[in-house]
Amino acid sequence: MAQEDRFGLDWSDDELDAIIADYFAMLRSELNGLEYNKSAHRRSLVKLTRRTEGSVERKHQNISAVLGELALPTISGYKPLPNFQKSIIDAVDRYLTLKPENLHPEQSIQHLSEAPHLFIEPPPVLQLASHKDKELVRLIRKFEPVERDFQNRSLGKAGEEMVFSFERQYLTAQGRSDLARKVRWVSQEDGDGAGYDIRSFDPKGSERLIEVKTTNGLQTTPFYLTRNELSFSNERPKEFRICRLYDFSKRPKMFELAPPIEKLVRLEPLSFEASFS
Repeated sequence: MAQEDRFGLDWSDDELDAIIADYFAMLRSELNGLEYNKSAHRRSLVKLTRRTEGSVERKHQNISAVLGELALPTISGYKPLPNFQKSIIDAVDRYLTLKPENLHPEQSIQHLSEAPHLFIEPPPVLQLASHKDKELVRLIRKFEPVERDFQNRSLGKAGEEMVFSFERQYLTAQGRSDLARKVRWVSQEDGDGAGYDIRSFDPKGSERLIEVKTTNGLQTTPFYLTRNELSFSNERPKEFRICRLYDFSKRPKMFELAPPIEKLVRLEPLSFEASFS
């Protein structure tokens, strides 16, 4: 068979560029709710590269693994396969460098899932720090997924709006329309600096002071926590909550973190204040 002619040979740059471009074409269709045929795409790549279907499938999974590290959405069904070669990292680098709009997938989506579909799920368990290949670390530093989320005002605002709506709808569903009307989008009405984004309540009337963190990435994608937010979480531990929205461009999901935050995540200093006195 023709595809067996390539068995055991490394993928060329042209082959990798083709499969990554095809992956992003499928991903864009999926993000916008458009039908596409994975099998047809796979058969086309098999014909183009003369690789086996299994080889093409594994490369799709490799791409998912790299994109997950960059806090980008991945195609459903292509479970990340982390044992990938440096060449796939280089190919993803080439594609995103030429097409940086793919770093902000939420900007091209026609609609997002609405707040009623959200529910609070368990947070991920803190794991031991994992070792990453130096080439992958270089790629992550180049595209700065955590910094990108932090600076993405439109993504942050969309996430806050979703949680704001969710809180009001939840309280209304619990028979507390009176409290729902009192929910405030503090960061939108008063500006940043309060240490939280949304002032809400539980059904008994106790305050919930919510800081929203939003990403297009995975449940375990890191996020920035400012010194002010961490300080406020220690001042108001009973009321403070972090609502972490993830997979935002596809099917937003959410979990909560309650103080002490230091026991739930690994906090690392990322910058230093440089002064002359």
